[in-house]
Amino acid sequence: MPKPKHAEPSHIDAIERARRVLDAEAAAIARMSERLDGRFTEAVELMMTAGHVVTLGVGKSGIVARKVSATMASTGTPSFFLHPAEAAHGDFGRLTRGDLILAFSYSGETEEVLRLLPLIEQSDFPLISIVGRMNSTLAKASRVALDAGVDAEACPLGLAPTTSTTAAMALGDALSMALLELRGFRAEDFAFLHPAGRLGRDLLRVADVMHAGRDLPRVSTATAMLDVIHEISRKGFGITTVTDDDAKLLGVISDGDFRRLMERHPETALAMTAGDVIGEPHPRNPRPRTVTAGELATHALHLMERYRITALVVVDGENRVEGVVHLHDLWKALFPNQPLEED
Repeated sequence: MPKPKHAEPSHIDAIERARRVLDAEAAAIARMSERLDGRFTEAVELMMTAGHVVTLGVGKSGIVARKVSATMASTGTPSFFLHPAEAAHGDFGRLTRGDLILAFSYSGETEEVLRLLPLIEQSDFPLISIVGRMNSTLAKASRVALDAGVDAEACPLGLAPTTSTTAAMALGDALSMALLELRGFRAEDFAFLHPAGRLGRDLLRVADVMHAGRDLPRVSTATAMLDVIHEISRKGFGITTVTDDDAKLLGVISDGDFRRLMERHPETALAMTAGDVIGEPHPRNPRPRTVTAGELATHALHLMERYRITALVVVDGENRVEGVVHLHDLWKALFPNQPLEED
């Protein structure tokens, strides 16, 4: 069989084709936005009280259903995808009382989905559908049917699901974000659910990587310098905090400070106390650099790079010491696959 002849590709023609697709899909989403009504609100209210939002779909609609379920699960709405064919062979048992079904089918006549309707009705699970035809069997069987209909596919042959899948996914995203806001889902919650992803690492807080309690290096102003050096070595951060009886930060002594002290006072350095050392003028680092536990870990790393230091003291609003965060810990948490290059 002879191969079909193709026209020589044109850079300009390709861009024009791409624009036609993007414009068609953008226009379809805009029209769908104008059609939103009380049914969307009802769907969100049902999902808010559901145990799990269980998404269904076959083919391209199944791919959209998987993506919407993943978005919901990562933004505070318990959700999982269930393939209709597998559901008909026992996996329907994954659902528990209080769950809700969100079905995707542009035609609303997908055989594998319709086969589940009697089971859904008998089990009394609320059914929400996202369809392209509001007079379809699936739409009529649903507690709430949401209209994701489009005038035409962006595919020039009118065959490949393009505009229709974009519209369905956008409507699923709209549901997910409405639920996110109603639940009061925060950036901190997102980071908790994405500990291994870049987004989660970008939202990592100092509190997540700082050292506290027995790991915290701390001495008083009366501590002899020999014991100060032992504390710095024992805790392994290259510094120790100097605090008063109320745990408020008075200063920081680093191993570099001790070396410089020995250069200035070689005969009396070890007889000095931590209070003597932090009381001396210190042009290189006149005051300790601090962060709070709630600040982003990326901000702490920025401060370390800016001031060329390897550790920061973590304090509360009243300057009480809560912990210490080290460069190695930040680097390991933020860039797990990149070794830290030592100077």
